[in-house]
Amino acid sequence: MKSFIVIAILFISSLSTAQDNISKLTLEEYLGYVKSFHPIVKQANLVIKKSEAKLMKARGAFDPRLEVDYDRKKFKGSEYFDKLNASFKIPVWFGLEFKGNFEENNGDFLNPEANIPIDGLYSAGVSVPLAKGLLTNKRMATLRQSRLYVKQAEADRQLLINDILFEATKTYFNWLRQYNERKVYEDFLDNAVMRFEGIKKSYEAGDKPAIDTLEARITLNNRKLNLEKARIKYIKSSLELSNYLWLNDNTPIEIKEDIIPDEKTFSLIDNILNTSAIDVQSFNIETHPKLRSLDYKIQGLFIEKRLKRNNLLPQIDLQYNFLSQTPEIVRSFSTSAYKSGLNIYFPLFLRKERGDLKLAKIKLQDTKFDFQNTKLSLGNKIDAVNKELESFALQNDYTKTIVKDYSTLLSAEERKFFLGESSLFLVNSRESKLIDSKLKAIELENSFLNTKASLFNILVLSDIQ
Repeated sequence: MKSFIVIAILFISSLSTAQDNISKLTLEEYLGYVKSFHPIVKQANLVIKKSEAKLMKARGAFDPRLEVDYDRKKFKGSEYFDKLNASFKIPVWFGLEFKGNFEENNGDFLNPEANIPIDGLYSAGVSVPLAKGLLTNKRMATLRQSRLYVKQAEADRQLLINDILFEATKTYFNWLRQYNERKVYEDFLDNAVMRFEGIKKSYEAGDKPAIDTLEARITLNNRKLNLEKARIKYIKSSLELSNYLWLNDNTPIEIKEDIIPDEKTFSLIDNILNTSAIDVQSFNIETHPKLRSLDYKIQGLFIEKRLKRNNLLPQIDLQYNFLSQTPEIVRSFSTSAYKSGLNIYFPLFLRKERGDLKLAKIKLQDTKFDFQNTKLSLGNKIDAVNKELESFALQNDYTKTIVKDYSTLLSAEERKFFLGESSLFLVNSRESKLIDSKLKAIELENSFLNTKASLFNILVLSDIQ
């Protein structure tokens, strides 16, 4: 508890630093908080607890149970009957049930078959299903399925956590993009201010025409307008990012203005998302949590199909109990004193049972189709993302060259303008092209990061370093 308080204080203080002390929130730190404290992640952990509770419930079908049946009737001074029947039953595997019983009956009007020794009658025996329910039954099937549900829940938990981390990662990348775009507009606003002031002084000195000051002021106001739009987008992205930041006591955190993203995210992304250690070409898709979850589901449906097929058999239950007045003497239980019974139940048309079996087969086949389709889809997605990442390397080189060339053109045009060999229109045109190229470079970087996040999501690499 003390360690949590210290962490919470440090985090809150880092988010509340003074305006003159800018703090960076790295992607690794951000995802660490999401993975530890986000409510959806905590909710995903409940999936495991829920499956474990179902497993405990299924095991309850094999719990020994004590049953007591006491019945007494007394009327007009006569004791009609006073009957006690206590039993201890132990269900075991393969439909067997062992039973110990004590019976004591008294009364003036007992049914003759209820007459037993004064000290009561003890019995020990077993109940055996000879057909339906012997090799598989409802309690066996439920327990087997519950064990599979625990494994399936772990795979589903991985998928849930991975999805929330993926969405959180994309939100961080959008925050980074809006921050970089705002910086671009801030830098070029400074250029527009300096250019306007310089042209204004040149006009006052008689070196520049008045039309140049008007054009410079239009450009300045355009830069201010673009910066304001970028600022609002950045604020919105910060608020979206805050949706994923929580403390352990379910307290949400809001990103302050003095917290900025890490501009080195592009170079660190592989280490943060664990994508650097993954060889996409040799990735074993069979271990994917989605396929494992479907495989556990298929196994559970196969158990259900076996149960439905077993229900086509007739229900033949045999009971055999040894009787004794002196249970403390083991030899007193013999085949000469016993109580046995045979119950047979068999529907003539079996329409319900055959219908259940057909539905079980359909559900199993449907899930198998889903497994095959998911496997193919995952493989194609992995290949597509891998090809896209390979293309980004080439696109990035082109973009860097374009930005560099536009920067050179703008510098050259500015020199010509101040030498009187160019116009302000051409300078602004060059500058607009440079701004567009920088924004495209930021957009390309964002697309690259999102594709890395998609690879992280498809491969379910939710174990963040």
